Amino acid sequence: MEPFVTIITPTYNLLQNNLADDFNLLIKLLDIQTYPNIEHLIIDNMSNDGTVEMLKDYKNKGYLNFYSERDTGKFNAYNKGVMRAKGKYITFLSCDDFIHDITSVYDIVNLMEANDADFTFAPAYCRHPEGFVFLFAPSMHNAFQVLPCARQAMFFKKSMIEKENYFDEKFKTMSDFDFIIRIIMKRYKPVYFDNNYVTYKLGTKPLENPKRSEEESKAIYYKNFRTLYSLDDNILEQMAKFSAFPKPLLEKLANYFPQEDKELFFSKCEEMHQLRINANNNAQQQ
Repeated sequence: MEPFVTIITPTYNLLQNNLADDFNLLIKLLDIQTYPNIEHLIIDNMSNDGTVEMLKDYKNKGYLNFYSERDTGKFNAYNKGVMRAKGKYITFLSCDDFIHDITSVYDIVNLMEANDADFTFAPAYCRHPEGFVFLFAPSMHNAFQVLPCARQAMFFKKSMIEKENYFDEKFKTMSDFDFIIRIIMKRYKPVYFDNNYVTYKLGTKPLENPKRSEEESKAIYYKNFRTLYSLDDNILEQMAKFSAFPKPLLEKLANYFPQEDKELFFSKCEEMHQLRINANNNAQQQ
């Protein structure tokens, strides 16, 4: 029997926020996936606008299961979903994301089973709030500097999430970045899925509050790298603002990738550093 896949989606007041049509698209496209064993689990944050009644209707029609209770944010909802999931593999989609390739879940599960992989990563289409769409191509060699791929384009083994104690809920906007760093440093096995199968909407919270994202980045770096290199606030600020990592720290982080990738790792890190400098300079000129 094919293993179960759980797709976890947090919701809150979909009707009030004009997200019902997007959510309906997500549901309908999941329903035509070729993979037979998909569980769609909705973690609702006590919606009070009619969303719960809509979810009940979807549940009665066999599309999903849901729980409606107060949560403390997206990653709290993810953790609740993981605890309730029956899937061997888990992926996280927001209410305005969708999987546009109907064979992809089947292909990803087969890939993970064949490679005994702990997680997958893939390219994804990103819908920017300003209306344009771009391709987010993964860059795992930059995983210690920035989020290396779209979280929506990743599948995870449930047992790995449990073993690593779930998402760290003190990070309200960047806990997925922290989690990816942790599983790379624990040397869990990734496999690349070479197909763009998901479209997601870029979250606005990091864009609206860049200072908070920067502070969370500093805390994530300190949490994960403090035993590798002595980090003071000035170094952490350079890392968070410009992806400027001290060379001795980069030397140690390179060891989490294959030896033959070492030079590529350094060049990708320097490339990201220059991109961040240029982006900051452009922002100051505007």
